[in-house]
Amino acid sequence: MPNLSDQQINFYNDNGYIAPIDVLSKREANEIRNEIETIEKKWPKALEGIGRNYIHLISPVFNKVCLNTKILDAVESIIGKNILICGTTLFIKNPNEKGFVSFHQDAKYIGLEPHNWVTAWIAVTDTNEENGCMRMWSGSHKQKIKHHEQKFDENNLLTRGQTIENVPIKETKPIILKAGQMSLHHPTIVHGSGLNRSNDRRIGFVVQSYIGSNVDQVLGKIYVQKARGEDTHQFHEYSNVPKGLMVKEDIISWNKAKDELSKIFYSGATKKGKY
Repeated sequence: MPNLSDQQINFYNDNGYIAPIDVLSKREANEIRNEIETIEKKWPKALEGIGRNYIHLISPVFNKVCLNTKILDAVESIIGKNILICGTTLFIKNPNEKGFVSFHQDAKYIGLEPHNWVTAWIAVTDTNEENGCMRMWSGSHKQKIKHHEQKFDENNLLTRGQTIENVPIKETKPIILKAGQMSLHHPTIVHGSGLNRSNDRRIGFVVQSYIGSNVDQVLGKIYVQKARGEDTHQFHEYSNVPKGLMVKEDIISWNKAKDELSKIFYSGATKKGKY
């Protein structure tokens, strides 16, 4: 049974997000961090730039998280029982670096229609205002897609540095999570995050996104996995389940998926950023 209460679902519908939701143990969160740092040590360039995407295709640890029952139960409460995994992303802010995420709406450039999808932001480390947690502009998902300036700021963790100007910061809410907790947010909610001013890394593993089987990709091509239920529309090709960590065959599929994703993210852009 879906595990979000009626009260939580109503909060999501009214505000465009829900948090915190307990989904992983601290041990499981530490396992994810260890997997990231193992990859960084053995393959130092692998997770740079576009490499931060689709990590579930080259790591059984991440693929297992995507299929976590507690996560899927919560997702089902929002988008229904037919659930596909269409992508994952790592958002890592190292201590005292200048990385930030400008205020934006995911639906602006991601090409998923209709908006029967939800993004799961899973805290691998504790996230708070000191280390640059997300901030949500509550209720902004009820407005139309806003104009985004493409700034290509080198410190912006978004592909184009896409930015909504004049967001009322005092009206935004910090999404404070313990390691192993997650938030769910709507495709059109305005959100962003600031600098990591702490002495430790701030790591988020993001399933972007869980989509209903009725959701198509209108800007390009994606590779999906079935997480739950049935793929009633069969819009997309399927990706392989990883055979091990950074296995050659999986890396080929990973590279293909990343290339297609880059085409989507930069559709209509005059240049590309580092992600």
